Amino acid sequence: MKEITRLFDFPYYQLEKFNLEKSLVTKVNGVWKSTSTKDYIDQANAMSRALLKMGIGPNDKIAVISMTNRTEWNIMDIGILQLGAQNVPIYPTISEEDYAYVLNHSEAKYCFISCDEVHQKVSAIRDQVPHLKEVFSFDELSNCKNWKEVLEMGADKSNQDEVEKLKDAVKPTDLATLIYTSGTTGRPKGVMLSHQNLVSNAIESSKRFPIEDGKTKSLSFLPLCHVYERMLIYLYQYRAVTIYYAESLDKISENLKETGPHVMTAVPRLLEKVYDKILAKGTELTGIKKKLFFWAIEIGLQYQPYGENGWWYEQKLAIARKLIFKKWKEGLGGNLHLIASGSAALQPRLARIFNAAEFGLMEGYGLTETSPVIAVNDMRDGGFKIGTVGKPIGQTEVKIAEDGEICIKGPQVMMGYYKDPEKTAEVLIDGYFHTGDIGEVDSQGFLKITDRKKEMFKTSGGKYVAPQLLENRFKQSRFIEQIMVVGEGEKMPAALIQPDFEYLNEWAKNNNITIPENSDIILNEKVLEQFQKEVDDANEKFAKWEKVKQFRLTPDVWSISEGHLTPTMKLRRKIIKEKYHTLYNDIYGH
Repeated sequence: MKEITRLFDFPYYQLEKFNLEKSLVTKVNGVWKSTSTKDYIDQANAMSRALLKMGIGPNDKIAVISMTNRTEWNIMDIGILQLGAQNVPIYPTISEEDYAYVLNHSEAKYCFISCDEVHQKVSAIRDQVPHLKEVFSFDELSNCKNWKEVLEMGADKSNQDEVEKLKDAVKPTDLATLIYTSGTTGRPKGVMLSHQNLVSNAIESSKRFPIEDGKTKSLSFLPLCHVYERMLIYLYQYRAVTIYYAESLDKISENLKETGPHVMTAVPRLLEKVYDKILAKGTELTGIKKKLFFWAIEIGLQYQPYGENGWWYEQKLAIARKLIFKKWKEGLGGNLHLIASGSAALQPRLARIFNAAEFGLMEGYGLTETSPVIAVNDMRDGGFKIGTVGKPIGQTEVKIAEDGEICIKGPQVMMGYYKDPEKTAEVLIDGYFHTGDIGEVDSQGFLKITDRKKEMFKTSGGKYVAPQLLENRFKQSRFIEQIMVVGEGEKMPAALIQPDFEYLNEWAKNNNITIPENSDIILNEKVLEQFQKEVDDANEKFAKWEKVKQFRLTPDVWSISEGHLTPTMKLRRKIIKEKYHTLYNDIYGH
């Protein structure tokens, strides 16, 4: 087998080494439908042949917009890339206005979509996108052409030689994809990633994955338009992992039980929710069972890897695992022993509890611009340290600038921003990518992220405040779903808080508080008293100038669709501040 240097080499490598019966598995009409490695490649070639007939050639762009992860996505991806064309995945949840912007900016010629919901959005802006020739849907829709028409057009193999020629002409340094980052400010930027960017990242990251080639199952649900999940899909193909695509976020627990995966990826928000659900179940227990449950939690929250807590702790942990944590594992399919967490900072308490329960939760760090992985923890050979994002992966140089900014050099660093040399020049300086994150490398070589450079602010007293550190601590409260710490140029830090309304309503019921609306509940005196308690608790470990002195509760749930959050669940700080400017002004008496 020749070396893997381009993204479409991954499935061929898998075919030669493993030829899986189940390479990709998606649920169709209630039944898990598997595609073998060979069928996957055959369909990708049919797609390449058809696209060629439709006039697609090197450097043409094709947009793929899917609400859920599915086998069709991979077939499209390889089919597009083999021609030297580029796959432009688009977040399905962005606004219609952003759809129009990305489709125009990328000059996409065709668009492949998942379902009616996406079709409606694309149809609404179709007349604003002159380059777009046609839209095809994976689902059967009465008012949209189906992607099977394209596959059928590719059944005729007479132009396969032409596909092979184009494949051979693709160089590792060629552009493979444009990924439009959801940016917390302004218009999305098109990150240009080459084949080499993603291939090197998948192969180097794979060295941190303690899994058995050809015998491992994964469950994939983080969006494939997101570089993190996409890179992992290539990694899984390289290691011959069977990929099960989850039906949706709501069905994850069902899908975990049905498929029993060994590995999955997650974002901290999801892990927080899983942990809260487990806690809620524990609270319902009574007597000795309840005592045991919370005793195990207490043990779990003290967890340190490599027996650092000593022999007596390890004995207690073994009992907690046998009596309590074993049931957690069964609830998540029974086999899960590796969860790779990325996209946002993981609270150390989650790292402790999930590793105490033997889920192998390993935090990593990266950006779209670095394809994405820069560093990741690995349980083997002392490569895991709670509160850090692990050691940098191979071929990656991490340099900390004078102001604390993390700068990266390595084969995973992007080619630049599409059609935007100015923004590219701002972040790519002397061969180093400037991440905008602040961090440090400790004496053992572990990287620790302390904050976003752009998000740190100074109070009017000239003191620096790192909002993410505060926010992460505050979100440990069951009452707090989302929080944004504010106070730039003001006399003190304060916070806008979106309560966890589900939990709050339950708490209100138990405390005989009956309130019809969210807007009433956040003004209730007993509720405000409780939140003040939560704020005081969270403030404890922070220096005087960092403490959140005042807060206001918001009546609505912060969401992607309403613009509070980016598609990867990061806060859009500017928008949140604008939405709640009256609450903000009320805090500071403006």
